[in-house]
Amino acid sequence: MADIRGRIGSGQLAPNDRLPSIRRLAVELSVSPSTVVEAYDRLSAEGLIRPRPGSGFFVTEAGRTPAPLVRLEPPRAPEVDPFWVARQALDADPGTCKPGCGWLPTDWMPTGLLHAGMRNILRKETSLTTDYGSSRGSASLRRFVETRLRQQSITLSEDQVLLAGSATQALDLVCRLLLRPGDRVIVDDPCYFNFQTLLRAHQAIAVPVPYTDNGPDIAAFEAAVTREAPRLYLTNSGLHNPTGATLSPQVAFQLLGIVGRSDMLIVEDDIFSDFEPEPAITLATLDGLSRVIRIGSFSKTISASLRTGFIATDPERIRLLTDLQVAIQFGGPSPVASEAIHGVLSSGGYRKHLDQMQRRLDTARRAVATRLGDLGIEPVLTPRGGPYLWCRMPEGISSTALAQSALPQGVVLAPGNVFSPSLSADGFMRFNVAHMGDARPFRVLDRVLKGMR
Repeated sequence: MADIRGRIGSGQLAPNDRLPSIRRLAVELSVSPSTVVEAYDRLSAEGLIRPRPGSGFFVTEAGRTPAPLVRLEPPRAPEVDPFWVARQALDADPGTCKPGCGWLPTDWMPTGLLHAGMRNILRKETSLTTDYGSSRGSASLRRFVETRLRQQSITLSEDQVLLAGSATQALDLVCRLLLRPGDRVIVDDPCYFNFQTLLRAHQAIAVPVPYTDNGPDIAAFEAAVTREAPRLYLTNSGLHNPTGATLSPQVAFQLLGIVGRSDMLIVEDDIFSDFEPEPAITLATLDGLSRVIRIGSFSKTISASLRTGFIATDPERIRLLTDLQVAIQFGGPSPVASEAIHGVLSSGGYRKHLDQMQRRLDTARRAVATRLGDLGIEPVLTPRGGPYLWCRMPEGISSTALAQSALPQGVVLAPGNVFSPSLSADGFMRFNVAHMGDARPFRVLDRVLKGMR
């Protein structure tokens, strides 16, 4: 395939030219005729060549070498906004170091359990790999989620869980159902950056409330509720993203009291619950899914590729959200992904995977905190678990400028202001300790910091 692409790209083969016969190319390249057949079939699927029965294979117009584009203006540097980390981390070259990303490295994930689950799926009936998913998603995975929520002392019935394509899609469905353009939504400051991007997409207005080591600033939260009459409050209450803080019982009770005197609802993203050494207090546990909508997924601990999320709320909202999901994508999430995830969760190996992952993260967190401290970068607090350290930069150092300087050196960082709706966190940075196992990010940080001082 590379050989044929090279001939087309160099102009040796032009559109409508006939390719060498299968036997001739097999002899030329010292490969089997079946290899050439496979290559030609794949190139045909790409649209680069096409077969003519009885005549052979020919280059298509798509194979014409395009004229180089002339750049009329210098490229713009990517703006450091809430999309910064997603843009840089998702599209990074394979060799890029990504301590700013939000997921674990491949070798930290339970790939063996996933492969076993996929093999089991392929041995099942063919409908699982060919049919649409049911409107509410896999029954077996929904039952597992229900059981897990009950273990967290959340009272619910079997009709209170809906599966979605991911936690992000779950939040999108909730926003589609509950928000109208111009609605106010309280978010933590700092908060998960995609909360801001989703609210922007739904033309809602984010109302930032400072987040402390114990949860949102209660006085500021109450003032925002009185002033703005918000529709929702979006938060992580287990291991907060990006700070790693844990909601305290006192703040949780005060917060629910304020919400109970208003017309607002809470959307609690509990995606990091499996990183906790022991369950933390959650708003859904205290509220019982009356004012709280719980969302989550398994992308952080199992697979970001086979994504499946969930929503837990009252039965009437589940009915409306189910209809909305069917209208958008005609059915629930991929049955293959859901069954593969359920296979991992229900295996005896998942608990061992979590125990090992938590131990690795504890070790990495201590080591990374020490090495960052040597550079004058100090963690604001020590989280109970999870992959993140929310750190204060040395005096006078902009985390935005630091991230911009590190990017050309092959290191993607997560500067504080991508998480801050008020843009008040330029002196902070979120680090993913699982992606800092070698010396390279520290060398780059050291070099850039010396140049900025």
